[in-house]
Amino acid sequence: MNHIFEFLFSQYSGYDTTDIVLEIIAVIFGFLSVWYSKQNKIWVFPTGMISTLIFVYLLLKWELLGDMMINGYYFVMSIYGWYIWTRKVDATHVTPISRTTIKEKYISFCIFLATLVFVYAIYQTFDKWTTWVAYVDTLTTAIFFVGMWLMARRKLENWIFWIIGDIISVPLYFYKGFTFTSFQYLGFTVIAIFGYLAWRKSLNNRPQVA
Repeated sequence: MNHIFEFLFSQYSGYDTTDIVLEIIAVIFGFLSVWYSKQNKIWVFPTGMISTLIFVYLLLKWELLGDMMINGYYFVMSIYGWYIWTRKVDATHVTPISRTTIKEKYISFCIFLATLVFVYAIYQTFDKWTTWVAYVDTLTTAIFFVGMWLMARRKLENWIFWIIGDIISVPLYFYKGFTFTSFQYLGFTVIAIFGYLAWRKSLNNRPQVA
């Protein structure tokens, strides 16, 4: 048992206690945010904003620029998503769950490519192309940027991007030495799968307008 504990958490031996506590708090609020998203509840945004703010601070301190940009982008898109989710489309209804349109797929592709170029430029500027992790960071950043934009617009397909990005992030964060965050993404993967199924069911059960 001690060997397992050391394998999972030995990397925290050199961390400040405050940083460990902050990471745990951020993980808890991250779980809450994804859970509220699965439930299609507006609380996805305030809980997510708390989590991302903490992670921006920690990731900046740990010099993980790609991850920091992801969380900074999450915070901004949470404000946008909060507005979209509460915007009235008529006198009584707010923006509903829907499928991605052709135009939105094109925009998603553009966001993906633009993110790859942007993150590449950042890593190049700060000379961070030192390990294979930088390349995977660039890919996951692009995936999550698209996923967050689609979630903010309440699109069913956002869950597909979250699932792909979460699966990649589980071993990636463990390799980086952030076991709690790795566990978070493992939990995110499970919730995202159920989130996709729940949103699809809600969409399929909605009365069709002639």
